[in-house]
Formats: sequence, C-alpha cells, structure tokens
Amino acid sequence: MAEPNQKGGSFVSGVAGRYASALFELAQEQKSVDAVEADLVRIEALAAESADLRRLLESPVYTADEQKAAMGAVLDKAGIGGLAANFTRLVASKRRLFLLLQMIRGYKALNAQAKGIVPAEVRVAEAPSDALLAEIRAVVRELAQSDDVDLDVKVDPALIGGLVVKVGSRMIDASLRTKLNAIRLSLKEAR
Repeated sequence: MAEPNQKGGSFVSGVAGRYASALFELAQEQKSVDAVEADLVRIEALAAESADLRRLLESPVYTADEQKAAMGAVLDKAGIGGLAANFTRLVASKRRLFLLLQMIRGYKALNAQAKGIVPAEVRVAEAPSDALLAEIRAVVRELAQSDDVDLDVKVDPALIGGLVVKVGSRMIDASLRTKLNAIRLSLKEAR
C-alpha cells in the first residue's frame, strides 16, 4: 500500500485515503487509471444531481446489503462497470458509502499528482471574465512553477473584491475583505 500522498499541502489520508490509494494502485496495475477516474467522476456527478443518491451515501440507516443493492442498481442504470463499479460495490458492502465522495476526491488527487498536475484553488468575489481567468491561470502557473495547473475557481461574494489563491500550502490573499480587516485592526491599535 502506498504512503499517503500530498495534495496541495493536505494529505490524502485516513480510511478514505487508504481506499483511494488501493484503488489507484489497482488501476495502475490494470492500466486503467483514466477510465476509472472517468467512471468515478460520473458517480460524483450523479450524487451532485440526485438528492436521493446523496441520502443513500450519507445515511447510516441502510444495511450493507441495502447499500450494495441500491448502488448496484445506480451503477447498472448509469452503465458504469469495471473496476470503478466493483470498487463502489465493495465500499457499499463495507458500509463506507459515506466516505465515497472523499475517496473519489482522493483518487483524483492521486491521479493529478502522478501526472504532475498542480491543483490550485482560486476564490473570487464575482465570476471572472475569460481574459481575467487567463491572467489568473498564467500567474498560478508561475507560482506553481508548472505549465499543468488545475484551477478550481469558486465565486465567494463575501470577499467583496479581489481574490484568494491557494497553490499547495501557499496562499495569497488579495481580497478587499482582508485589506479592510487589516485597516480596522490598524485603527483599533492606533487608539
């Protein structure tokens, strides 16, 4: 079993990390890493679209057999088979469905890391234009010292203006909210 892998400064660890690592190693052995990720992304999308599926994943009231049967039906209907389906059925049989989305994120992080893709999170006050997004991507590539960067852009109106960029363990906070808080603190200290 592989050691926990680093993703952007945090570790893919715990039970979800161990499952993700084991699946990743198996997929590497079977030379199906990207195919497995594509199926896992489809499962993730199904969970995002269906409140019933999210309830199944999150609720501890279902038995292992009920979880396995329900997930089997979802996988069959979605046409998801192979290693990703077998893995999901195993997770259901072990009553670990509540960790499935974390396992999927862990797997995706391991795959990105193996490919040398640097994950970066960008929070902005409002949706950026294409030109601004290209500029942000260029700066993040420079910060990460990599041409292959996976930007996760989130809109957070609480920032008021500016942006917050997180690449690995580095964070650059150029938000108006932070600047205003710094001014408030300076004014309090000046009294």
